[in-house]
Amino acid sequence: MILFLIILIFALACVFLVMHFSKERSGNWIQFFAKGKEAGFTIKDLEQLRRMVAGCQIQDPVSIFKSQKQFEVVIRSMVNAVRLSGEQYEPATQYFLSKLFDYYKKIEMQVMDNKTRITNSRQISEGQTLRVLVAGTGVYKSEVVKNFGNYLTISRPMNSKAPASMQWNGLKISVYFWREDDAGYVFDSEVIDEVFSKGISSLKVEHNDSLFRTQKRKSLRIKFQKAAFLYLVNDLDNPHKLEKSAGLRCMLDDISDTGCAFKVLGQAQVGLRLKLQFSLDKAPVCMPGTVRSVDYYQDGNMSLVHMESDTLPFGVRNKIMCEVFNMLPEEDEEELPFRVLEEETEGTLAPVAEEMKNEV
Repeated sequence: MILFLIILIFALACVFLVMHFSKERSGNWIQFFAKGKEAGFTIKDLEQLRRMVAGCQIQDPVSIFKSQKQFEVVIRSMVNAVRLSGEQYEPATQYFLSKLFDYYKKIEMQVMDNKTRITNSRQISEGQTLRVLVAGTGVYKSEVVKNFGNYLTISRPMNSKAPASMQWNGLKISVYFWREDDAGYVFDSEVIDEVFSKGISSLKVEHNDSLFRTQKRKSLRIKFQKAAFLYLVNDLDNPHKLEKSAGLRCMLDDISDTGCAFKVLGQAQVGLRLKLQFSLDKAPVCMPGTVRSVDYYQDGNMSLVHMESDTLPFGVRNKIMCEVFNMLPEEDEEELPFRVLEEETEGTLAPVAEEMKNEV
């Protein structure tokens, strides 16, 4: 009798545990679909994502929507599966992968925003470039000389159209600046005094403990040193079409899914329509876009060109996102990323280079 009771109790305990874990697992998947809908995924997307999560043996499915590390496991597994299966050319596959990258980028940017954002003017770095607005007068260029104590020391603001004898003491000003890999910030202040600091004509301005954060970056950018070819865009033709002839050589400096920066000889112009052709994962990639800003270095006759890309096809964008998130294998390539001609000669490059010199 005692033995029977022990067996019965053990059996009931097993049934209870099975029911408990089944209920817990079911509850987790219900939460998974609820959270996924909140994140913007469709039921069809979530069913595919559910199979991937199960394949990755993630214990808590809901965790992928709040954990950068867990979501990376899932998206990396899909990138590897697509590469092995050869499905990278399937439009539906590329579309779904693009949606995963969108969400992964959102998580990553939230994490980085929390790490990099500043809240008051005491946190501005020395050397930071500033734009100083004086109501009714204009916008001036300046930079932070010193930042400590009860005030901020900035170089005397310069504007070629403003009088050099302008009196700054007591003026109300608005200050705007862009922090690299962060966002734009604006704050109001007042000039306390005109001084010399580090041998520079400078202004002491009041600190502000409340910065207004604006123009947050829209994409993640990484340093990306790679040779590329540069072409003028013919918008009457397909700007995404791969060119078969060599263009003007340039060197990529950074890249994101919304644009890039590259170095090229000569002085580029804002508003110019260009496209870059380079390789990723041993395949050619074309990125057309519009020049938004140029840093020209006269000593070397070289421009650092910042280009905003056109909307990219899902396949191209996904390759770039794989590079941004370090999901591509290491490449073993020469200086130029791919050979668009059997034989490259100075004669083939010269006409393109000459055309670019007239525009760039």
